[in-house]
Amino acid sequence: MRALAEFIMRGRMQATLVVAGCAALPLLYWLGAAAVSLVLLRRGLKDALGVLALGLLPALLWWLYSADPRALMVLLGSSALALVLRASESWNRVLLVSIAMGVVFSVVLGVAFAPQIEMLSQALIKILPEALGDLYQQMSVEEQARFASLIAPVLTGLIAALLQIVSVLSLIIGRYWQALLYNPGGFGREFRAIRFPLGLAMLLLAGMLLGPNFGPQMAMLTPLCSVPLVFAALALIHGLVAQKRLARFWLVGLYVTLLLFMQLIYPLLVVLAIVDSLIDFRGRMAPKDADNANGEG
Repeated sequence: MRALAEFIMRGRMQATLVVAGCAALPLLYWLGAAAVSLVLLRRGLKDALGVLALGLLPALLWWLYSADPRALMVLLGSSALALVLRASESWNRVLLVSIAMGVVFSVVLGVAFAPQIEMLSQALIKILPEALGDLYQQMSVEEQARFASLIAPVLTGLIAALLQIVSVLSLIIGRYWQALLYNPGGFGREFRAIRFPLGLAMLLLAGMLLGPNFGPQMAMLTPLCSVPLVFAALALIHGLVAQKRLARFWLVGLYVTLLLFMQLIYPLLVVLAIVDSLIDFRGRMAPKDADNANGEG
Protein backbone atom coordinates (compact mmCIF):
# COMPACT_ATOMS: atom_id res chain seq x y z
CA MET A 1 0.00 0.00 0.00
CA ARG A 2 2.82 2.39 0.81
CA ALA A 3 4.49 1.73 -2.53
CA LEU A 4 1.26 2.54 -4.37
CA ALA A 5 0.77 5.73 -2.35
CA GLU A 6 4.33 6.82 -3.11
CA PHE A 7 3.78 6.12 -6.80
CA ILE A 8 0.60 8.22 -6.82
CA MET A 9 2.34 11.15 -5.15
CA ARG A 10 5.33 10.98 -7.49
CA GLY A 11 3.62 13.20 -10.03
CA ARG A 12 0.43 14.10 -11.86
CA MET A 13 1.02 11.56 -14.62
CA GLN A 14 1.41 8.70 -12.16
CA ALA A 15 -1.67 9.76 -10.20
CA THR A 16 -3.73 10.06 -13.38
CA LEU A 17 -2.58 6.63 -14.52
CA VAL A 18 -3.73 5.02 -11.27
CA VAL A 19 -7.06 6.87 -11.12
CA ALA A 20 -7.99 6.36 -14.77
CA GLY A 21 -6.76 2.76 -14.81
CA CYS A 22 -8.73 1.81 -11.72
CA ALA A 23 -11.84 3.65 -12.92
CA ALA A 24 -11.69 1.68 -16.18
CA LEU A 25 -11.85 -1.61 -14.27
CA PRO A 26 -15.32 -2.36 -12.87
CA LEU A 27 -14.15 -3.72 -9.50
CA LEU A 28 -11.33 -1.26 -8.78
CA TYR A 29 -13.04 2.12 -9.05
CA TRP A 30 -12.89 2.43 -5.26
CA LEU A 31 -9.09 2.33 -5.44
CA GLY A 32 -9.10 5.11 -8.01
CA ALA A 33 -11.34 7.12 -5.70
CA ALA A 34 -8.86 6.57 -2.87
CA ALA A 35 -6.04 7.83 -5.10
CA VAL A 36 -7.99 10.99 -5.96
CA SER A 37 -8.71 11.51 -2.27
CA LEU A 38 -5.00 11.28 -1.47
CA VAL A 39 -4.10 13.91 -4.06
CA LEU A 40 -6.93 16.19 -2.95
CA LEU A 41 -6.04 15.91 0.72
CA ARG A 42 -2.36 16.55 0.16
CA ARG A 43 -2.29 19.05 -2.70
CA GLY A 44 -5.76 20.56 -2.85
CA LEU A 45 -8.35 20.90 -5.58
CA LYS A 46 -6.21 22.95 -7.96
CA ASP A 47 -3.59 20.23 -8.39
CA ALA A 48 -6.10 17.38 -8.22
CA LEU A 49 -8.61 18.75 -10.70
CA GLY A 50 -6.76 17.54 -13.78
CA VAL A 51 -6.24 14.10 -12.26
CA LEU A 52 -9.91 13.86 -11.35
CA ALA A 53 -11.11 15.07 -14.75
CA LEU A 54 -9.10 12.47 -16.65
CA GLY A 55 -10.06 9.79 -14.16
CA LEU A 56 -13.74 10.57 -14.67
CA LEU A 57 -13.58 9.82 -18.40
CA PRO A 58 -13.58 6.01 -18.12
CA ALA A 59 -16.17 6.22 -15.34
CA LEU A 60 -18.37 8.34 -17.60
CA LEU A 61 -17.96 5.81 -20.40
CA TRP A 62 -19.12 3.07 -18.05
CA TRP A 63 -22.28 5.05 -17.43
CA LEU A 64 -22.94 5.90 -21.07
CA TYR A 65 -22.25 2.49 -22.59
CA SER A 66 -23.00 0.10 -19.72
CA ALA A 67 -25.65 2.10 -17.82
CA ASP A 68 -23.53 1.74 -14.68
CA PRO A 69 -22.96 5.04 -12.84
CA ARG A 70 -21.33 3.53 -9.75
CA ALA A 71 -17.72 4.35 -10.62
CA LEU A 72 -18.61 7.93 -11.48
CA MET A 73 -20.66 8.37 -8.32
CA VAL A 74 -17.97 6.99 -6.01
CA LEU A 75 -15.22 9.05 -7.64
CA LEU A 76 -17.23 12.25 -7.31
CA GLY A 77 -18.54 11.33 -3.88
CA SER A 78 -15.19 10.52 -2.32
CA SER A 79 -13.67 13.63 -3.90
CA ALA A 80 -16.39 15.81 -2.40
CA LEU A 81 -15.87 14.22 1.01
CA ALA A 82 -12.11 14.73 0.69
CA LEU A 83 -12.69 18.44 0.11
CA VAL A 84 -14.88 18.58 3.21
CA LEU A 85 -12.25 16.79 5.30
CA ARG A 86 -9.45 19.01 4.00
CA ALA A 87 -11.42 22.15 4.79
CA SER A 88 -12.91 21.13 8.14
CA GLU A 89 -10.55 18.50 9.59
CA SER A 90 -13.73 16.94 11.01
CA TRP A 91 -14.76 13.35 10.38
CA ASN A 92 -18.13 14.07 11.99
CA ARG A 93 -18.82 16.66 9.32
CA VAL A 94 -17.64 14.29 6.60
CA LEU A 95 -19.99 11.55 7.77
CA LEU A 96 -22.92 13.95 8.01
CA VAL A 97 -22.23 15.31 4.52
CA SER A 98 -22.15 11.72 3.29
CA ILE A 99 -25.88 11.51 4.07
CA ALA A 100 -26.62 14.35 1.65
CA MET A 101 -24.36 12.63 -0.84
CA GLY A 102 -26.33 9.42 -0.31
CA VAL A 103 -29.57 11.26 -1.07
CA VAL A 104 -28.07 12.41 -4.38
CA PHE A 105 -26.97 8.84 -5.04
CA SER A 106 -30.53 7.66 -4.39
CA VAL A 107 -31.93 10.10 -6.94
CA VAL A 108 -29.40 9.03 -9.56
CA LEU A 109 -29.98 5.35 -8.87
CA GLY A 110 -33.73 5.85 -9.01
CA VAL A 111 -33.30 7.10 -12.57
CA ALA A 112 -30.49 4.80 -13.75
CA PHE A 113 -31.82 1.56 -12.26
CA ALA A 114 -35.56 2.25 -12.10
CA PRO A 115 -36.62 -0.90 -14.05
CA GLN A 116 -34.33 -3.21 -12.06
CA ILE A 117 -35.38 -1.75 -8.71
CA GLU A 118 -39.06 -1.96 -9.63
CA MET A 119 -38.66 -5.58 -10.75
CA LEU A 120 -36.90 -6.53 -7.52
CA SER A 121 -39.43 -4.68 -5.37
CA GLN A 122 -42.32 -6.45 -7.08
CA ALA A 123 -40.63 -9.79 -6.46
CA LEU A 124 -40.24 -8.94 -2.78
CA ILE A 125 -43.84 -7.77 -2.51
CA LYS A 126 -45.01 -11.14 -3.83
CA ILE A 127 -43.21 -13.04 -1.08
CA LEU A 128 -44.26 -10.69 1.74
CA PRO A 129 -47.30 -12.79 2.78
CA GLU A 130 -45.12 -15.88 3.10
CA ALA A 131 -42.23 -14.06 4.77
CA LEU A 132 -44.32 -12.20 7.36
CA GLY A 133 -46.92 -14.92 7.87
CA ASP A 134 -49.72 -14.05 10.28
CA LEU A 135 -48.36 -10.56 10.85
CA TYR A 136 -49.01 -9.68 7.21
CA GLN A 137 -52.51 -11.14 7.34
CA GLN A 138 -53.33 -9.01 10.38
CA MET A 139 -52.53 -5.82 8.48
CA SER A 140 -55.34 -3.88 6.90
CA VAL A 141 -55.40 -3.38 3.14
CA GLU A 142 -54.17 0.19 3.59
CA GLU A 143 -51.29 -0.94 5.81
CA GLN A 144 -50.30 -3.62 3.32
CA ALA A 145 -50.32 -1.08 0.50
CA ARG A 146 -48.28 1.41 2.53
CA PHE A 147 -45.77 -1.28 3.48
CA ALA A 148 -45.42 -2.32 -0.15
CA SER A 149 -44.89 1.29 -1.21
CA LEU A 150 -41.80 1.47 1.02
CA ILE A 151 -40.01 -1.46 -0.62
CA ALA A 152 -38.65 0.36 -3.68
CA PRO A 153 -37.41 3.46 -1.79
CA VAL A 154 -35.73 1.29 0.85
CA LEU A 155 -34.03 -0.80 -1.85
CA THR A 156 -32.82 2.38 -3.53
CA GLY A 157 -31.60 3.68 -0.19
CA LEU A 158 -29.77 0.44 0.55
CA ILE A 159 -27.90 0.57 -2.76
CA ALA A 160 -27.15 4.27 -2.21
CA ALA A 161 -25.95 3.51 1.33
CA LEU A 162 -23.59 0.87 -0.06
CA LEU A 163 -22.09 3.43 -2.45
CA GLN A 164 -22.01 5.91 0.43
CA ILE A 165 -19.99 3.41 2.47
CA VAL A 166 -17.64 2.73 -0.45
CA SER A 167 -17.08 6.48 -0.89
CA VAL A 168 -16.26 6.92 2.80
CA LEU A 169 -13.98 3.87 2.74
CA SER A 170 -12.15 5.27 -0.29
CA LEU A 171 -11.60 8.50 1.61
CA ILE A 172 -10.40 6.53 4.63
CA ILE A 173 -7.85 4.73 2.46
CA GLY A 174 -6.69 8.03 0.97
CA ARG A 175 -6.37 9.57 4.43
CA TYR A 176 -4.51 6.51 5.68
CA TRP A 177 -2.08 6.79 2.77
CA GLN A 178 -1.55 10.47 3.51
CA ALA A 179 -0.75 9.77 7.14
CA LEU A 180 1.43 6.80 6.17
CA LEU A 181 3.60 9.03 3.98
CA TYR A 182 3.63 12.26 5.94
CA ASN A 183 2.41 11.64 9.49
CA PRO A 184 2.74 7.98 10.57
CA GLY A 185 0.13 7.00 13.13
CA GLY A 186 -1.85 10.19 12.64
CA PHE A 187 -4.80 8.58 10.90
CA GLY A 188 -5.28 5.99 13.63
CA ARG A 189 -5.53 8.65 16.33
CA GLU A 190 -7.86 10.69 14.15
CA PHE A 191 -10.19 7.81 13.32
CA ARG A 192 -10.36 6.47 16.86
CA ALA A 193 -11.56 9.87 18.08
CA ILE A 194 -14.75 9.86 15.98
CA ARG A 195 -17.79 10.24 18.21
CA PHE A 196 -21.12 11.98 17.71
CA PRO A 197 -22.53 14.27 20.40
CA LEU A 198 -25.86 13.18 21.81
CA GLY A 199 -27.85 15.75 19.85
CA LEU A 200 -26.47 14.66 16.49
CA ALA A 201 -26.86 10.99 17.36
CA MET A 202 -30.52 11.58 18.21
CA LEU A 203 -31.05 13.44 14.94
CA LEU A 204 -29.58 10.53 13.01
CA LEU A 205 -31.77 8.10 14.94
CA ALA A 206 -34.81 10.25 14.20
CA GLY A 207 -33.93 10.24 10.51
CA MET A 208 -33.76 6.46 10.56
CA LEU A 209 -37.02 5.92 12.43
CA LEU A 210 -39.17 8.83 11.30
CA GLY A 211 -38.06 9.26 7.69
CA PRO A 212 -40.70 6.89 6.26
CA ASN A 213 -43.44 8.86 8.04
CA PHE A 214 -42.79 11.83 5.75
CA GLY A 215 -43.58 9.85 2.62
CA PRO A 216 -42.49 6.62 0.94
CA GLN A 217 -39.54 8.24 -0.83
CA MET A 218 -38.12 9.42 2.50
CA ALA A 219 -37.72 5.78 3.55
CA MET A 220 -34.30 5.98 1.90
CA LEU A 221 -33.14 7.96 4.95
CA THR A 222 -33.26 4.86 7.13
CA PRO A 223 -30.16 3.20 5.65
CA LEU A 224 -28.44 6.49 4.79
CA CYS A 225 -28.62 7.89 8.33
CA SER A 226 -27.32 4.63 9.78
CA VAL A 227 -23.97 4.84 7.97
CA PRO A 228 -22.39 7.61 10.11
CA LEU A 229 -23.42 5.80 13.29
CA VAL A 230 -21.84 2.55 12.11
CA PHE A 231 -18.54 4.27 11.37
CA ALA A 232 -18.69 5.95 14.79
CA ALA A 233 -19.20 2.55 16.42
CA LEU A 234 -16.25 1.09 14.52
CA ALA A 235 -14.13 4.03 15.65
CA LEU A 236 -15.21 3.35 19.22
CA ILE A 237 -14.18 -0.29 19.01
CA HIS A 238 -10.84 0.63 17.44
CA GLY A 239 -10.34 3.17 20.21
CA LEU A 240 -11.08 0.71 22.99
CA VAL A 241 -8.78 -1.90 21.46
CA ALA A 242 -5.98 0.67 21.26
CA GLN A 243 -6.54 1.96 24.79
CA LYS A 244 -6.59 -1.53 26.28
CA ARG A 245 -3.69 -2.59 24.04
CA LEU A 246 -5.58 -5.65 22.90
CA ALA A 247 -4.38 -7.85 20.07
CA ARG A 248 -5.46 -6.98 16.53
CA PHE A 249 -7.17 -10.35 16.46
CA TRP A 250 -10.21 -8.69 18.04
CA LEU A 251 -10.54 -6.26 15.15
CA VAL A 252 -10.11 -9.03 12.61
CA GLY A 253 -12.81 -11.00 14.40
CA LEU A 254 -15.08 -7.96 14.38
CA TYR A 255 -14.87 -7.45 10.62
CA VAL A 256 -15.18 -11.15 9.82
CA THR A 257 -18.28 -11.33 12.02
CA LEU A 258 -19.65 -8.19 10.41
CA LEU A 259 -19.29 -9.71 6.95
CA LEU A 260 -20.81 -13.04 7.96
CA PHE A 261 -23.66 -11.72 10.12
CA MET A 262 -24.32 -8.30 8.63
CA GLN A 263 -28.05 -8.33 9.44
CA LEU A 264 -27.31 -8.85 13.14
CA ILE A 265 -24.09 -6.90 13.72
CA TYR A 266 -24.97 -3.79 11.69
CA PRO A 267 -27.94 -2.69 13.86
CA LEU A 268 -25.94 -3.53 16.99
CA LEU A 269 -23.24 -1.12 15.83
CA VAL A 270 -25.86 1.58 15.35
CA VAL A 271 -27.10 1.04 18.90
CA LEU A 272 -23.53 1.01 20.22
CA ALA A 273 -22.79 4.39 18.64
CA ILE A 274 -25.92 5.90 20.19
CA VAL A 275 -25.06 4.49 23.61
CA ASP A 276 -21.53 5.85 23.27
CA SER A 277 -22.93 9.31 22.60
CA LEU A 278 -24.62 9.03 25.99
CA ILE A 279 -21.86 7.39 28.01
CA ASP A 280 -18.62 8.21 26.13
CA PHE A 281 -16.81 4.93 26.74
CA ARG A 282 -13.44 6.35 25.78
CA GLY A 283 -13.99 9.40 27.97
CA ARG A 284 -10.91 11.04 29.39
CA MET A 285 -8.79 8.06 28.36
CA ALA A 286 -8.63 9.41 24.80
CA PRO A 287 -5.40 11.35 24.12
CA LYS A 288 -6.18 15.06 24.10
CA ASP A 289 -3.07 16.09 22.19
CA ALA A 290 -3.62 13.78 19.21
CA ASP A 291 -2.14 15.21 16.05
CA ASN A 292 -4.23 15.32 12.94
CA ALA A 293 -3.28 13.35 9.86
CA ASN A 294 -3.09 16.26 7.46
CA GLY A 295 0.66 16.01 7.03
CA GLU A 296 0.99 19.49 5.54
CA GLY A 297 3.44 22.19 6.42
